[in-house]
Amino acid sequence: MARKKQYIEEDVIDKAMHLFWRNGYENTSMQMLEKEMGINKFSIYSSFGNKHGVFLESLKSYKNKTKTMFETFKNASNGVEDIKKFFYDSVAIGLQKDNEKGCLLTNTYNEFSSKENDLINEQMTAFMDNLKDLFIEKLRLDPNKDEETILKQANFLVLAKHGLAAATRVNSQKEIEDYIELIFSNI
Repeated sequence: MARKKQYIEEDVIDKAMHLFWRNGYENTSMQMLEKEMGINKFSIYSSFGNKHGVFLESLKSYKNKTKTMFETFKNASNGVEDIKKFFYDSVAIGLQKDNEKGCLLTNTYNEFSSKENDLINEQMTAFMDNLKDLFIEKLRLDPNKDEETILKQANFLVLAKHGLAAATRVNSQKEIEDYIELIFSNI
């Protein structure tokens, strides 16, 4: 007879997500996961397969945590102002109680960009492509922008979002606000 789980998967994955968010994939050990999640290796392997499985579930948890922000952005119709609000909203997530600074997905994208991990790379590429497509969609709301300008600005915004995610880990709130305001003075 199978043993009943003594934990709630959603809760232990949330704890693992924060650990990966704080340390990255490579710098998170199984021992750290055991301690943070409050379950033993057997339970981790039984429920999630391995560290990689825990990490994939952590990415899903993070996407779920940011889903409302992305839905709000996607459904907005004020063009560049919506993109600017999205930048401020993405910073605000890292300032919420019990959250880490920065962006787990951007951190993962940076960490895995040179690694051969097809599943994670596919997810990260899809995330970045989706983000760029949303930027393009919002930029197209300005009838004064031609397609070449829109594509250049979308590329700039994707890079600026990467920079913002890194900066929120170490820079002050005022520096972050100045950064965002300067980005949008050029769009």
